[in-house]
Amino acid sequence: MTVLVVGESLVDVVTSPDGSVVERPGGSPLNVAVGLGRLGLPVRLVTAFADDAHGLLLRQHLAASRVELDRHPLPATSVAQARLDADGAATYAFALRWELGEVVVPAQLTWLHVGSLGVTQEPGATAVAELVDRVHGRAVVSYDPNCRPALMGDPATARQQVEEQVRRSDVVKLSSEDAGWLCPGEPLDALARRWLALGPAVVVVTEGAQGAQAWTASDHVRVDAVPGRPVLDTVGAGDAFTAGLVWCLGARDVRRVRRDELLRALGAASRVARLTCERPGADPPWRHEL
Repeated sequence: MTVLVVGESLVDVVTSPDGSVVERPGGSPLNVAVGLGRLGLPVRLVTAFADDAHGLLLRQHLAASRVELDRHPLPATSVAQARLDADGAATYAFALRWELGEVVVPAQLTWLHVGSLGVTQEPGATAVAELVDRVHGRAVVSYDPNCRPALMGDPATARQQVEEQVRRSDVVKLSSEDAGWLCPGEPLDALARRWLALGPAVVVVTEGAQGAQAWTASDHVRVDAVPGRPVLDTVGAGDAFTAGLVWCLGARDVRRVRRDELLRALGAASRVARLTCERPGADPPWRHEL
């Protein structure tokens, strides 16, 4: 299995409730690539950042997590100001620039994951859409909108952009918070089934402490949240879940995935996410930790 991940990279400047500040590598696609590398999958990240101090931090983090890098240069590396509340949940403010150069697609590509702001922020978003169109049908395409209202504008406009990518995807994962912002008032079951009708084979919704659900055209499954040590913060938990999901579904025919395979994938992804919540920042587990 060979995975290509495409999207933004940035540095999270995290402020804790006690006022302390720390800088950590971040960006949803980068986090997913790191999670996959640590789970032992061959993975390459196509992204954009600068040759500055923040860029060096990202390079070192990716190399240490066994992720190959294809970098488009930028004048400055993007930054997200993340503020944690008493429960470890984060809110974000961004200084982001996203663009993309020519992407070389591996000959043996089996899975393409695209995500978050890289799908909605121009000029890079158009390049991502063109790339997805190039590989759709020869590789599985997964997508996580990972909504950031501060950058995505009003929900109605964002919903159009997101659902255009949903149409191009085989597996879609989103959080219940994403669903509530994009489609306020629409029940999760109705949203998942409406999105399935657009084209995906699998739609997954994570619900934090309430677990996760998945829908296919013929089935619906749910798993409980994985118990564990106290949560330190939720930064990168959704991205860790996505990495676990791709890791488990990658060897399956997602268009014919069985109920037991889907349950196993949700359980493993939940475990990966839980371990990430038990330590600070987007620090997903290595395979031996599972």
